[in-house]
Amino acid sequence: MPRDLFVEIAHNPSADYTRLPRPTGPFRPGDDGRPDQPPALDLVVTLRRPPGTDLLQISAYRPGERTPRTRGHHADLAIPAAVLLAKTARLRTIWRDRLVRYASVDAAGLPLDHPFLRSVDLSALAATTDVRVDELAQEGRYLLDTMLAGPDRDLTAFREYLTGALTEHGPLRVSFDSDLHLPWPMLAVGPLGDDPWAGFLGYRHQVEQTGAGYTPIQPPYPARSRPVASLNTDDSLEAIGRAPEVRKLLEERAELSVRTESEDLLAALSSAVLDEDVMYFWCHGQFVDNGTAFEQLAVSLTDDRQIDADLVRRHRGPLVGAPDAMFRPFVLLNACHTGQSAAAELEHLGRALIELGAEGVLGPQIEIPTVFAAEYAFAFLELYLTGELTAGEITRSLVHRFAREFHNPLALTYSLHCGIDSMLSILELNP
Repeated sequence: MPRDLFVEIAHNPSADYTRLPRPTGPFRPGDDGRPDQPPALDLVVTLRRPPGTDLLQISAYRPGERTPRTRGHHADLAIPAAVLLAKTARLRTIWRDRLVRYASVDAAGLPLDHPFLRSVDLSALAATTDVRVDELAQEGRYLLDTMLAGPDRDLTAFREYLTGALTEHGPLRVSFDSDLHLPWPMLAVGPLGDDPWAGFLGYRHQVEQTGAGYTPIQPPYPARSRPVASLNTDDSLEAIGRAPEVRKLLEERAELSVRTESEDLLAALSSAVLDEDVMYFWCHGQFVDNGTAFEQLAVSLTDDRQIDADLVRRHRGPLVGAPDAMFRPFVLLNACHTGQSAAAELEHLGRALIELGAEGVLGPQIEIPTVFAAEYAFAFLELYLTGELTAGEITRSLVHRFAREFHNPLALTYSLHCGIDSMLSILELNP
């Protein structure tokens, strides 16, 4: 029967005879036919660890703001990198123990159940949850204060500038360009006042961590009416919580491919063109022994093969920079620990995906209950697939939503690695 054909009108199809990419995001023609650019970031914080040292150097600036007459805002931190990483691990452990592993007790003091594992909605435990949120906000503030502590005059001036920017202004779009992968949304500022939620950076601001290499040069974004997505999953998780609804959402709103075996995923990564807008992982993530002092972060699908950063690089790495290669999905790594670095000396899975071309990677910083993970995935993808909001806008809005509706702070554990401006560009076809 007769039907309308999809026609793409390419603006500037030669890309000015160059393959240099846009800074970020898909092609969105503006009034002059040129792509719209994302707005400038409000605050950029850079944390550097010089090679072969345990020293840390930090700087910050607000685009469009005049720097001090004599220098930019920067200082040497007093805290060694190894100590900061240890205190960061402590914060993650506290979140895990005080929330995920929290057990309610009966009148005799015997454990009843673990409410964070069982339910997303903690409204019935609001009093208990609020006490823990206040405690976690104080811990997040303690870590930030400890990181910036020191008597040095330059460090004192820098500390006042950065904490002032994070506290007095907002909401901001903040990028932490850091050599260390830290749980930035879980850090907090003060004074906290009567609302402990308002202290968390992930509640106050849109936050991303950067620090990977330059993005590979790739062809212009194709225009299409339906996004392309993949579900990379372990079959044993398909019935947990809202997982069936997440799959249905992807089937209805995108052209969906489902992979349950590592062989299929690695074959896709080895293909020159893996043109997906969303790559969703609903699987297990764990640290595995690799024969060194540090465990290796890996995810696994149904067949339990450990997929780590090195394996992903081995399959995708040779294609980076190839003229016909395409790989730039926004990746939602919804598995335990996948937002967290195993150690500073090891490659992080999210960082590997970014350097191979991914638009951004979103994943949890701690062991996350599967019921909550499925709920978060549905909430995030439902908004992201509209093509109306950026990943940065969505992650902050979900922190507020889960706090307001469920008294649940676990949305703060999701860390955005690049991609604060990631947003789908969906063409509307004439009826």
